Amino acid sequence: MQNEQEYYACQGPISDPGAYAHLYRDLRNDVESLVRVVQGLNVHIFWAARYGLELTPERQAEVQLRTIPRRLERALQLDSHPLAEPRALEKKLAGNCRDFSTLLVSMLRARGIPARARCGFGAYFMPEHYEDHWVAEYWNIQQGRWVLVDAQLDTFQSEKLGLTFDPLDVPRDQFIVGGKAWHMARSGAADPNTFGIFDMAGLGFIRGNLVRDLAALNRVELLPWDCWGIILSETLDDVDELALLDEVSALTAVDAPDYDRVRACYQNNPPLRMDGSLLSFVNGNMTPVQIAL
Repeated sequence: MQNEQEYYACQGPISDPGAYAHLYRDLRNDVESLVRVVQGLNVHIFWAARYGLELTPERQAEVQLRTIPRRLERALQLDSHPLAEPRALEKKLAGNCRDFSTLLVSMLRARGIPARARCGFGAYFMPEHYEDHWVAEYWNIQQGRWVLVDAQLDTFQSEKLGLTFDPLDVPRDQFIVGGKAWHMARSGAADPNTFGIFDMAGLGFIRGNLVRDLAALNRVELLPWDCWGIILSETLDDVDELALLDEVSALTAVDAPDYDRVRACYQNNPPLRMDGSLLSFVNGNMTPVQIAL
């Protein structure tokens, strides 16, 4: 049976580069270098215009590419150079925070470095607001701890946001994992409506990130608008569902979640587990999607 570090050093069904694994062969092993590669390949769909890039609808649709093989395939269509060579802005692949994070996780795992994506909320985008966000997390063997990395935040974004911390080591009070956000909202420590994005906020929104984070801790890194199981529940007053979500929150809110319990919680509770069928928000509609896991 795999231990925690062995499990997260192996690819999952979404992070596995498959036929494109050879593209990673010449990449360096250090996190900082890999983050630069990720930033050289991708442009965030919501930041593109601030860099001076206007994305066509076709290019914007790249944000729907869920798996790493599909994203790498499209990246090579845009520019066939080795991954470590930064692309011209117009040749970068459109994505979002989840895509930056999952690609970094994929590259780290390919180097044998335990890594996982985390879904939650960033406290550094808007004052008094927790923005829907993803980061990566890797095991720093020298320091003996899990370190949060925001691969999206290059020098330009860091300066625009006025960051006071290193994106390669995001403080735990600056990125709030889904489980901690749920606890903060349920306990009254924070207003649920300060968690979200655009006009979407509240406890129901937090629930989605709580469950997506649990899935990511089980190496299933889905899109921010992928919905299944308990996420689709129309109410937030079912006693049994709330108890289950509180359990997930207690397991995942801590800095180092208990690996065995997190795995068992996901595997043993069908409302939480993504079984290959989900609804995804595409082109303004909730569209059924089948995924091979």
